[in-house]
Amino acid sequence: MGITYREAGVDIDAGDELVERIKPFAKATRIKEVLSDVGGFAGLCRVPGDIDEPVLVSGTDGVGTKLKVAFLTGNHATIGFDLVGMCVNDVITCGARPLFFLDYFASGKLDLAVAEAVIKGIALACKESGCALLGGETAELPGMYADGEYDLAGFSVGVVARSKLVDGTKVEPGDVVLGLPSSGLHSNGYSLARKVIFEAMKLTPSDTPEALEGKTVGEALLAPTRLYSRHVQAMLAEGGVDVRAMSHITGGGIPGNLPRVLPEGFGVSITGTWPIPAILRMIEAGGPVAKSEMHRTFNGGIGFVFIVKRGGEDAALVALRALGESPVVMGEVVTVPADTEFEARVQWNQKDAEGRP
Repeated sequence: MGITYREAGVDIDAGDELVERIKPFAKATRIKEVLSDVGGFAGLCRVPGDIDEPVLVSGTDGVGTKLKVAFLTGNHATIGFDLVGMCVNDVITCGARPLFFLDYFASGKLDLAVAEAVIKGIALACKESGCALLGGETAELPGMYADGEYDLAGFSVGVVARSKLVDGTKVEPGDVVLGLPSSGLHSNGYSLARKVIFEAMKLTPSDTPEALEGKTVGEALLAPTRLYSRHVQAMLAEGGVDVRAMSHITGGGIPGNLPRVLPEGFGVSITGTWPIPAILRMIEAGGPVAKSEMHRTFNGGIGFVFIVKRGGEDAALVALRALGESPVVMGEVVTVPADTEFEARVQWNQKDAEGRP
């Protein structure tokens, strides 16, 4: 008898078993537009028929070296949740309703329990975002990854009527900038965070430094990325609110993301303050890390931003608070010289140092 695929490092039976385990997770995310079940060669989803001139909106991403923290702690329950957040939170900035999500999970040797935990997290986030887990790919690649490690990527598609696209073109001076809190680092800046925490501060995932207010280092670093899909839908449905732009605050922080949705010649004056997650304060002090570096690496405690026409901010705040949110008024849109550098279009003008990001 010759050499088998299993002897070469690939267990087809384990892959088939994983598909059977995740079918109930995917089924729980099914929406009326889905036409197929997990297990075929492709996922089928029709475009909703009640949308005029439907535009498909897509986004793809991973979770970066946050994976390294999952490997260190052995906690894989929320990393899939992060993956959905990174993709869906991008798609909804255009005003799109997320339709479906697909994932790619690759490891050197498939660990069924780990893979199941990751994909269960993906399904939970899909359900919360209102989109279907339409399918994905599980790859066993011997020799590609260290033992106990894996890679993770995702892809999301949403839909919006062309006339209802939110693209920033209506932004004008005086528009109000509203922010929704993050849960911590979300899924960005982990290379710097790990260097500060594990190398400079010499902490371990199980340590409970006073700065983290009762949480372990691992718990603080693995706090899942927040999902903002229902917040966007509520804002767009609020008749008294004219949402002119939206920004997902990811890698690059506020200075690297807010200008992406502003027309040329516009910037933002940040005058408000808000609570900063303990993990961010600990990283800044523990490095130490310069304020400017914190701004351009981490989200600064804000995960998602709405820019609304002045006069509608009160209605927007009411709509967000009705969802149990704690929105903050960050500042307003201002004009800037056309040659202003990208990140300099965000001007930090807080007068009160307490809670300053």
